[in-house]
Amino acid sequence: MGTAGVALIGAVVFVGVDLARSKSHNPSASVTTTTPRASSTTTKPANPVTIAAVGDTELGNTPNLPPDPSTYLQPIETALSAPIVFGNLEGTLTDQSSSKCAAGATNCYAFHTPPSYAQVLRQAGFTVLNSANNHSHDYGSAGLADTTAALQAAGITQTGLPGEIGVVTDGVTKVAFVAFAPYPNVNNLLDFTTAKQLIEQAKTEANVVVVYMHAGAEGSSADHVTGEEETYVGEDRGNAKAFAHAAIDDGADLVIASGPHVLRGMEFYNGHLIAYSLGDFATYYDFSTSGTLDLSGILKVTLGPDGTFLSGQFISLLLDSPGRPAVDPSGAAAQFVNQLSNEDFGSAAATISSNGQIAPASNPT
Repeated sequence: MGTAGVALIGAVVFVGVDLARSKSHNPSASVTTTTPRASSTTTKPANPVTIAAVGDTELGNTPNLPPDPSTYLQPIETALSAPIVFGNLEGTLTDQSSSKCAAGATNCYAFHTPPSYAQVLRQAGFTVLNSANNHSHDYGSAGLADTTAALQAAGITQTGLPGEIGVVTDGVTKVAFVAFAPYPNVNNLLDFTTAKQLIEQAKTEANVVVVYMHAGAEGSSADHVTGEEETYVGEDRGNAKAFAHAAIDDGADLVIASGPHVLRGMEFYNGHLIAYSLGDFATYYDFSTSGTLDLSGILKVTLGPDGTFLSGQFISLLLDSPGRPAVDPSGAAAQFVNQLSNEDFGSAAATISSNGQIAPASNPT
């Protein structure tokens, strides 16, 4: 949906990295390198690209699933429509029954929906989904393999696994997605050295590079960007601001994020937009929707073929009690993001107007 007339060519590139030089906890085995599927030869100049991005997405947890999953996201499909649609897959697509949680565990969460839900997500418009988070391995290597296979079968590009760069196209312009989270079994955002290598490699694979980070503490009290290392349940969840700035310094054109399960502010850094958390996009009784946790949004950004920010739009959403999103004409989410942006970034804050347009900072850092 939302791709009529647009050639979307997906490829996944695995980059071998020198892990002996990494600063922290990456896996000891290097990954192999594959060549992306070549697009048809063209003499056309690269064109601007439009990307829609949302936060954490998990349509239930087997056996607690929506009664009609194929219609669950219909209320926002028009708002979500774009040539490239990105989201964070907060869980797995598998029928495996053995999870990371021990029997009787009360403070452990493992999420899975049927592999067929990949088609539901594709029908809603998704073209790229992220697996760099704390739930992609909830059902072990078998669950992860099932997830990868389901996404491939649905025509959705995956990103976020170690060394993985997802490449898609809008028109003739290639866009690379590189995703990170603070864990050793995905692209590790605690490892700035290897992150730099991946981002620089992505620049050789595509015209435009988008970095996603699953970073920060969680919950309604975690709505501010602290500029410091954040922890949650004893885990180092990274320094979101330091990582985002480093990613742009390394060549990223746009940085988007989720993970805190609440919206965070947006800023411009060196002319590039950073959205520090897009919150929860769609769930089904998986996460709380109390207070500000029911506020969400769709971020739409148009970038030039050289990655230059051209325009942006924020569409406010409101989640109902199960976690189903709907467009919110009141704009409450945009107002909340503006408040957070001003408090956290001052003159570098991005500003969302009453019609949802995103204005560059008056004095970007």
